[in-house]
Amino acid sequence: MTSTRRVKTAVAAAGISSFALLYAPQPVLPQLAAQFHLDPGGAALAVSVATGALAIAVLPIAALSEVVGRRPVIVTSVIASVVFGLLLPLMPTYPALLVLRALQGVAIAGFPGVAAAYLAERLGRAGVAAAVGAMIAGNTVGGMLGRLASGFTAGPLGWRGALLVVAGVGAVCSAVTVVALPLGTRPPGNARLRDVRRGLVTALSKPVLLAQYGVALLAMGSFVALYNAAGFRLTGDLRLSPAIASLVFLAYATGSVSSAAAGRLVARVGRRRALVGALLLTASGAALTLPDSLPLVITGFLVLTCAFFAAHAVANGWAAADAPETARGQVGGTYTAAYYLGSSVGGAAGAWVYGHAGWPWLIAVVAAWLLLAVAGVGIGTRRVRAERLELVKAG
Repeated sequence: MTSTRRVKTAVAAAGISSFALLYAPQPVLPQLAAQFHLDPGGAALAVSVATGALAIAVLPIAALSEVVGRRPVIVTSVIASVVFGLLLPLMPTYPALLVLRALQGVAIAGFPGVAAAYLAERLGRAGVAAAVGAMIAGNTVGGMLGRLASGFTAGPLGWRGALLVVAGVGAVCSAVTVVALPLGTRPPGNARLRDVRRGLVTALSKPVLLAQYGVALLAMGSFVALYNAAGFRLTGDLRLSPAIASLVFLAYATGSVSSAAAGRLVARVGRRRALVGALLLTASGAALTLPDSLPLVITGFLVLTCAFFAAHAVANGWAAADAPETARGQVGGTYTAAYYLGSSVGGAAGAWVYGHAGWPWLIAVVAAWLLLAVAGVGIGTRRVRAERLELVKAG
């Protein structure tokens, strides 16, 4: 196996493990709500606590990777997240479950916060776009697999057994990562804390990077808000069984295709057009789910999932490609922090809006967030467009 193929295999396996574990509780939120007497917003904390902890931890862990190296952080991340996943079904109370989910979120933070920088260092600027697309494709497979596994096994095994099954899947994938992941190109211990802080300032000073962080925050918040509420709507408003309702997560298959194809889309139409188009298509897909029609709801989730992951791949690849060499880890960590802050806050807020105002109001909120992300892209990339125009005139 070539070094490039080993890298892609290892990060894909890590993505499958991390994202299966991170979102495994999402299909069983109605069961958690029933057992612990929670409303949709309270049950959604089982997802939001983990993603919020991930968002808080990702920058310190990304900074740590500048000192100890990328590979040790990724390997520790996948092993620790599986250990917490195996302990999760043993929690006797909901507060205890939330505490362990927060710890699992911190553990998972080591992979997404470091992976893009690891890929940039191993494969170089030219190969990072395709590699990030492949990594995100693995992430989407993990998200889909974890959700489907817990959704289908929740009926016969209960939510505890369902989470245990997903932890087993994570254990297998983490073993693949530990065996296949090559060493990073940067030797450990060559960074100083002063350099790390300087890199963070750089990561927060470029408007084009700030625009990508905004996309991560708002688009991910919209996406998770819709999926957090999907189980309640499908089992409640549309009266489907939990196993059948979990089939909505098959829409993630479109995300794995679109994220892998995002690099080709950027090559054809440019980053800005590809990103704005994907965000607008995400909003259009969300609007399709408004009627109480199962075919339209399914179509809407297929469209919004495909479009969201294309937007995420473009924004993540853009941030990685434009990150200064001295701030790759900080840019990757900041993007990931914004992404999971959106998941945590947006996911919880969306579930609250659905529980108190219904699905149409949730769609209205999500559409507003996505349009705000589009505006951010326009503002944040204005200087880049102006500079390119000046180069064309000069030429």
